[in-house]
Amino acid sequence: MSPLPRRAIIAVTSATAPLHDGQPTGLFISEALHPFRDFRAAGFEVDLVSEKGTYVADWLSQTPDFLNGDDKKQWDDLKGEFRQKLDNMPAVDTIDGSKYGIFFASAGHAALIDYPHAKGLQKIATDVWVNGGVVSAVCHGAAIYPGVIDPETGKSIVAGKTITGFTTEGESDMHIMEPIRSWGEPLIDEWAEKLGAKYVRSKGVWDDFHIVDGRVVTGMNPQSAHSTAKATLEVFGKL
Repeated sequence: MSPLPRRAIIAVTSATAPLHDGQPTGLFISEALHPFRDFRAAGFEVDLVSEKGTYVADWLSQTPDFLNGDDKKQWDDLKGEFRQKLDNMPAVDTIDGSKYGIFFASAGHAALIDYPHAKGLQKIATDVWVNGGVVSAVCHGAAIYPGVIDPETGKSIVAGKTITGFTTEGESDMHIMEPIRSWGEPLIDEWAEKLGAKYVRSKGVWDDFHIVDGRVVTGMNPQSAHSTAKATLEVFGKL
């Protein structure tokens, strides 16, 4: 059994912007909810944190195609553990990353805006990494990696590794490339190239797909949040 703390911290984007025909992007709910549930089922203590202590729920993530059944029940339960943790996040500078064995970056398109510059979240992830833990991300969550630096190399922890994340094809298929480009931030495959990582993807943009490379685990899209969390737990269990 790993000597690391059986505690996981899930990063949440604080950013928001008009995206879906003017509706807001923000936290893609299932990308935080699914890992939260998986980590709790594995006996982990789980906390959520954002750079500013706030979040806006992504409009698309609340539609029936993406939020239904038990997921919707858990989201609508304002007194349940998930919503209580999400709606009362601690200040990012009060979190000691060395007390967690897993860092998991949930996302939503808005993560492209704040994650590359989220020094508080990046410090937590770096502390988890230096302490020997697992640093994971799903969908646009990989935008956190530019500031998660391995002190031994001075480079991002994904340099020389293989990662995945939401596809540029997916952005085009959703007809949202124009507003996303207006933010002036790289897409995930572009970040991979900038950071010296190899980007891979599944054929279908909505396939459940994740990649494990050492202590870095990445998932491609919302459909991959569960499998990415499960893979993260498997890596943790081998540490």
